[in-house]
Amino acid sequence: MARFNKIQVISKSVETGIVPIFYHKDIEVAKQVVKACYEGGIRVFEFTNRGDFASEVFGELVKFAQKECPDMIMGVGSIVDAPTAALYIQLGANFIVAPCFNAEVVKLTNSRLIPYMPGCGSMTEIATAQQAGCDVCKLFPADVLGTSFVKAVKGPMPWTNLMITGGVKPEEANIRGWFQAGASCVGMGSNLFPGEVLAAKDWAKITQLCKDALAIVKEVRK
Repeated sequence: MARFNKIQVISKSVETGIVPIFYHKDIEVAKQVVKACYEGGIRVFEFTNRGDFASEVFGELVKFAQKECPDMIMGVGSIVDAPTAALYIQLGANFIVAPCFNAEVVKLTNSRLIPYMPGCGSMTEIATAQQAGCDVCKLFPADVLGTSFVKAVKGPMPWTNLMITGGVKPEEANIRGWFQAGASCVGMGSNLFPGEVLAAKDWAKITQLCKDALAIVKEVRK
């Protein structure tokens, strides 16, 4: 069961501005990454459903976060069907993220008052998701669509909340470009978790990357 309500999830995602996106089959590595992000100021974390037994890892990760990182809002990404969404909600997912829109998933999440952030790549997809009750749409793949697309969406639909995902980097120029274009928040994956950093188990480096990225967001929003 979700520990955080829909308003808390959306508000904290927009407030912090960055949602890490991560998957690892080793629960111990996943625990250390979540803790490192938490110590870096992150309060919303997306674990992706991308490997065998990912749900089992997530279930243990939620328990860990509840004890060691009590204010961390845990959610799951890469969900493409309602049965999988239901499984993760049962395991404690506070939000569901997807690469595309699925009408059955939104029925489920609406009934449980859990945020559903579907991947959208056109004005029509965004409008369809909003009409179905999605408060935040995941712009994906963002590195293909670009900042000009965000500006184009915000022009006629200024109420739109977009979580930019795909190619977002913890660099000032990159982050500044997305937020100045109108992003509500960004999802950041592999660029926040370099392979060599994970291999070296340099958790302090991940904490610092999170702190630096959040500082950029804060500066851009002034």
